[in-house]
Amino acid sequence: MTTVATRAWIRAVTWAGLPILAAALLLGVDRLADVLIRLPWAPLRGPGRLVHSIPEPWATWGALALGAIAGLLLAGMADAESLTVRLSRTEVLLTRPGHRRSVPRAEVAVAFRDGDRLVLLGRTGRELAREPSHLPASRLAPAFAAHGIAWSDEDPYDPAYRRWIPGSPDVPADANAVFAARQQALGGGDDRDAAELRDELARLGYVVRDRHKKQYWRRVDPA
Repeated sequence: MTTVATRAWIRAVTWAGLPILAAALLLGVDRLADVLIRLPWAPLRGPGRLVHSIPEPWATWGALALGAIAGLLLAGMADAESLTVRLSRTEVLLTRPGHRRSVPRAEVAVAFRDGDRLVLLGRTGRELAREPSHLPASRLAPAFAAHGIAWSDEDPYDPAYRRWIPGSPDVPADANAVFAARQQALGGGDDRDAAELRDELARLGYVVRDRHKKQYWRRVDPA
């Protein structure tokens, strides 16, 4: 068994550091408001007066509390992408808080990073997994190689991708409808719906990747 995970000290610093940093920043904003209202040429004097109108010690304690809460929310969002990769003779197990995906080891042919995602591909080029990950390639590559899985510095099928264009004759009507729905989800920031529609496209025989809210596709054997 080989395990690659986010360093414990990184997660600890994230959970402790972000609330402290956010609280300090918000307290700084509170203090800056005192300066802004005294400068006739300064911008945002209206909001500055509003902040300045909050009596002490409530202004200070409120800034610290709100900052700490905001920092905790940011830490939670960052920790949700703390991927742990466990490789064994039988499976590749990808876990992060609240999520678990197991891929049979024999089905995985190549792994690579696509931006902030770890991607596993099958022997026919089908996408088996695409998970948020900040784990560096320097740690992932030897772990996969130790279990006989090739590591690529880029998507080995990169030249095969084509941009999706609404109504394209190269894409059947049923797939075009899914692409259109997914484009709407991407535009609206609905990541969950976009992920579900990606799975639906996989069943229709398409691998999809996103670039600046644009969809690019290539054909594979349907899942």
